[in-house]
Amino acid sequence: MTKKLTLKRKGKEPEPTNEVAASSEASDNEEEEDLLQAVKDRGEDSTDDEGIDQEYLSDSNEDVEFESDDEGNYLGRKQAGGSSAEDDQDSDDDDEEEEDEDDEDESEEEENDAAASTSKKIPADDKPSSSSSGTDKSSTNELPKRDPSKPEYQDSDTSDEEDIRNTVGNIPMHWYDEYKHIGYDWDAKKIVKPQQGDRIDEFLRKIEDPDFWRSVKDPLTGQEVRLTDEDIALIKRISKGRIANEEHDEYAPWIEWFTSEVEKMPIKNVPDHKRSFLPSVSEKKRVSRMVHALKMGWMKTTEEVEREKQAKRGPKFYMLWETDTSREHMRRIHDPVSAPKRDLPGHAESYNPPPEYLFDAKETKEWLKLKDEPHKRKLHFMPQKFKSLREVPAYSRYLRERFLRCLDLYLCPRAKRVKLNIDAEYLIPKLPSPRDLQPFPTVESLVYRGHTDLVRSVSVEPKGEYLVSGSDDKTVKSELHCSLYFFQDLTCMFILAVWEIATGRCIRTIETDEVVRCVAWCPNPKLSIIAVATGSRLLLVNPKVGDKVLVKKTDDLLAEAPKQDVIESERIKVAVQWSTAEAAEQEKGVRVVITHFKPIRQVTWHGRGDYLATVMPEGANRSALIHQLSKRRSQIPFSKSKGLIQCVLFHPVKPCFFVATQHNIRIYDLVKQELVKKLLTNSKWISGMSIHPKGDNLLVSTYDKKMLWFDLDLSTKPYQTMRLHRNAVRSVAFHLRYPLFASGSDDQAVIVSHGMVYNDLLQNPLIVPLKKLQTHEKRDEFGVLDVSWHPVQPWVFSTGADCTIRLYT
Repeated sequence: MTKKLTLKRKGKEPEPTNEVAASSEASDNEEEEDLLQAVKDRGEDSTDDEGIDQEYLSDSNEDVEFESDDEGNYLGRKQAGGSSAEDDQDSDDDDEEEEDEDDEDESEEEENDAAASTSKKIPADDKPSSSSSGTDKSSTNELPKRDPSKPEYQDSDTSDEEDIRNTVGNIPMHWYDEYKHIGYDWDAKKIVKPQQGDRIDEFLRKIEDPDFWRSVKDPLTGQEVRLTDEDIALIKRISKGRIANEEHDEYAPWIEWFTSEVEKMPIKNVPDHKRSFLPSVSEKKRVSRMVHALKMGWMKTTEEVEREKQAKRGPKFYMLWETDTSREHMRRIHDPVSAPKRDLPGHAESYNPPPEYLFDAKETKEWLKLKDEPHKRKLHFMPQKFKSLREVPAYSRYLRERFLRCLDLYLCPRAKRVKLNIDAEYLIPKLPSPRDLQPFPTVESLVYRGHTDLVRSVSVEPKGEYLVSGSDDKTVKSELHCSLYFFQDLTCMFILAVWEIATGRCIRTIETDEVVRCVAWCPNPKLSIIAVATGSRLLLVNPKVGDKVLVKKTDDLLAEAPKQDVIESERIKVAVQWSTAEAAEQEKGVRVVITHFKPIRQVTWHGRGDYLATVMPEGANRSALIHQLSKRRSQIPFSKSKGLIQCVLFHPVKPCFFVATQHNIRIYDLVKQELVKKLLTNSKWISGMSIHPKGDNLLVSTYDKKMLWFDLDLSTKPYQTMRLHRNAVRSVAFHLRYPLFASGSDDQAVIVSHGMVYNDLLQNPLIVPLKKLQTHEKRDEFGVLDVSWHPVQPWVFSTGADCTIRLYT
């Protein structure tokens, strides 16, 4: 049996006229309806196409017949006129050569008009005809015709539909910014960049073109692509997290690809192995683990789980330590620590205590006095007496104490510590007896009265013959101290008074315009100069006491100002100005006035007496100034502020400068002009500092009741922290010759301590508190304001808010 497959070629036809075009449009509409009907019929038909003659369309009007045998093998081709297959091959060769030439011409024309041309429609007259075998039309399946107005791969997801004209690949496109082309096409030809407008053209297009927002730029070709409504709808669906295809049904019925029915017949009928009848060793181990877990309580049965669920649904109140003290739970805990028990109540807690447990007026005053420090009270409550239990009111602090008790129980860590049987004598350091550390001040010998307001500062003359003090009553008094060792009360009620040598008399009194914050006697014994800080002025005063030759030499030194070779900067001129005192002040003894731009808090001298430094806490980066007396010149050592400066100090040996801020102390090298070290005090506010005469140890006082001893060669942290005072420590001082230091506090006490520094660097300093001298009176929460040592004798001077200066010997 021979099967024939007929192809009908369609040749080129002349362009139709208007009438023919109208008729062709009508025929096209009929053809589209037939095509849709054929597709529907084809979808409904489930029969196979094998053995059915099919008709296909070709580009020629000639009929071509193909012959095949019963098995469907190809035998040959026949022309419509009945020529043989060999003639067909010869003619086909000639036709192929002609068609190749025609195809080349047509391909060139199609490439030029590819953007505007569309595929031609199949005319209605060229419908597929039946094959020569006479097969019935109803039994022949016609292929659906493609709509030429739609792209070929519109309904598929193949990547061939992408317009890949630029073949550069996945590379950064900014590599072509400097070239005129943007890549290469399939023929390795350059793709020239389209003409780009400037910002003004883009702005005009944005204003004039209402669809400007639809255009996007293709990074591969550099051209602008206008998005269609379908593209915008697709983008919106994707941005909202929806499925891109609108026709996709998310809730379509599930197709059961594999059956869910249980097959009764086994897939394999292999007989069971012998080991399947023997008990499993792994299962035996698993069961044993489960049994052990049940015994230990790690695994619970279903009944126990249900019981726990019911217990959780009930109230959540339980004893905090009950489970830890029961034997059943405690036996599983290694080295348990039970909760501490509270002390049992005593007679003081009774509602009717004995009379000896009730507080009297003195005990009540002391109990109320410790309001800020309740941990120092013997009892945390005040015992009360009632006639009967019915008169006892509710305890107001019950809830708070219960709450604190609960906090202590669950917040405080508990650990079992091994108790060491050590004698208490071994824990106490072996300190020398105070008798072996004499001499040091033990009693109050003199009281200097004469100031009418609190005395802020005191300084001793280098030879130890005179004393100068500054007070808030705007006076500076020079005093000749007494050499008596017995207590004596000395009072000066005059503006200018002279103290007798035997009894201690007031020699000079200098009145100032503002409060005297600090006084400092020049440490150079060849000069008689006192630096007085009052307000924003620093006064250099010649007290005119002692050797007349020394007094005259000091006046000659301060009489004439030296010539200035260096021009001072405007920054220094605005901050400080040197001037000679006026005639009225010259009579009082004032020789030089150094005017600052902010109030002065502290003044200190260098060891040689030529330099002095002042502190102005409100001066920001100009808080600390250094003045040179011989050249009458000032300098600002810091350009930036590292904090609020409290006090400064010169190193006694090295060219170092100590600057104390509120929390830290910085040490600067004045020669190299760099930071040497930063000391960490770990305190809230520094009040003062003093350096050891050897320069290796520093003593710092703070307002938070601490004294800090720094070993400068050891560490930047305190070597020892001393909490000897009960209130703010305002001043500390080292003795120049003896291993002694003293501290003054607002608790009206002056504590004298022994501080021995050894030459051996491997031996730590020896610090021993010796004596507490508490004779000052407290006024307005202030006590001792300043302490200073005698340069030769082991005597200490202290000033206080009670307007007195006291000498302890």
